[in-house]
Amino acid sequence: METETLIDPVQGELDVPPWSLASRVAFRFCFVYFGLLCLTTQIIARLFSYNSIPEPATLRPLRPLIFWTAAHIFHVRATLGFENISGSHDDMFGWVLAFCLLVSSALATVIWSILDRRREHYVKLHKWFRLFIRFSLAAQMLNYGVFKVIPVQMPAPYLSRLFEQFGDFSPMGILWSSIGAFPAYEIFCGCAEVLGGLLVIIPRTATLGALVCLAEMIQIFALNMTYDVPVKLFSFHLILLSLFLLAPDLPRLINFFLLGRTTALSVQPQLFGTRRANRIALTIQILFGLWLLGMNAHGNRQAYSMLVGNRPKSPLYGIWEVDQQTIDGQLRSPLLNDYGRWRRVIFDSPGRVVFQRIDDSFAGHGVTINVKDKTLVLTDYVDKNWKANFTFAREAPGRLTLDGNLDGHETHLQLRLVDLSKVALVNRGFHWIQEHPFNR
Repeated sequence: METETLIDPVQGELDVPPWSLASRVAFRFCFVYFGLLCLTTQIIARLFSYNSIPEPATLRPLRPLIFWTAAHIFHVRATLGFENISGSHDDMFGWVLAFCLLVSSALATVIWSILDRRREHYVKLHKWFRLFIRFSLAAQMLNYGVFKVIPVQMPAPYLSRLFEQFGDFSPMGILWSSIGAFPAYEIFCGCAEVLGGLLVIIPRTATLGALVCLAEMIQIFALNMTYDVPVKLFSFHLILLSLFLLAPDLPRLINFFLLGRTTALSVQPQLFGTRRANRIALTIQILFGLWLLGMNAHGNRQAYSMLVGNRPKSPLYGIWEVDQQTIDGQLRSPLLNDYGRWRRVIFDSPGRVVFQRIDDSFAGHGVTINVKDKTLVLTDYVDKNWKANFTFAREAPGRLTLDGNLDGHETHLQLRLVDLSKVALVNRGFHWIQEHPFNR
């Protein structure tokens, strides 16, 4: 893109031709709607903090208004959840909030247009509001981008995922597991989001940055719509914020890219009237952008270390095939239905064990493993009366024996460790040269 030319704020405003009625009304609506969107959702939080903080929409006085709208306009009988709400989720609270913002912005635009109908343009207000939108978009892009560059958003699939039937995956589960198994695509998307966020921060590259953000968010929105990821509404709003930043340059972009015509340099008014003040403002913008990048990098690095890199593993980590299960002295006793007979036992995280039953369904239980005493204590997340206690022995490499009581039944299991290097999703890797497609 061409270098943007900065003009004097006072003289520039005198030379600006009057905006059309449609442009003035559109700006009023965008100012109110995007301003409220940023100030009531997670966007404002991302300007100051990496960690989640309560969103203004979930607090008074906005929360009662949203509840009232849901109950009386949309006739929602259930109480809207908001305790753990995130503005990036497509929950009922988020959709009702968007409706409230839309109606409020439309009413405010009508009133504003009546009271301020003689104003010819909003050059000064636009330049400051554009600055706010630039950093709001940049903060969100850097937050999402670093979350992918340091691959935390879509981690490698848990062991139990490797033996689930493909038909049991949800559309979102397919996306998360496939990208998590090979994080290169996740990192690539994250780099694009970080690039867009950094370019938007610098005034001279803001148009290019908005184009990058627009392209990336359209791709993310398409994935959300295709795989039913509950970030459809929020990603669509990020597309709109990118388009708002591109709006002043839209005629130039059309002339250059579509019509093959020459186009003038982009003219953006300076924030202040002196070169020194504008240089200081530019320095502050760059420093604030670097702080946003550093804040997100530090937070996601800690999250990666805790959730991925140094994620604790069970002392019995692995997928164990059940070679033999004896219940009350009988081999695979008919006294228990399929829910008490197991095909595999999967130890992944320290406090959880997953059983794959002979009907290929899964059941997760809490587990406490005492390595010194070689004991296992299992608990059920729902039925507090369900209990299982085992002693374990590892008499040979890749072999595990469990003996104990399973919900009132004496149980003996002989387990064999699955060699994960023989699982195609784990061992296939990347190949430059392939004589034949390996499509399984």
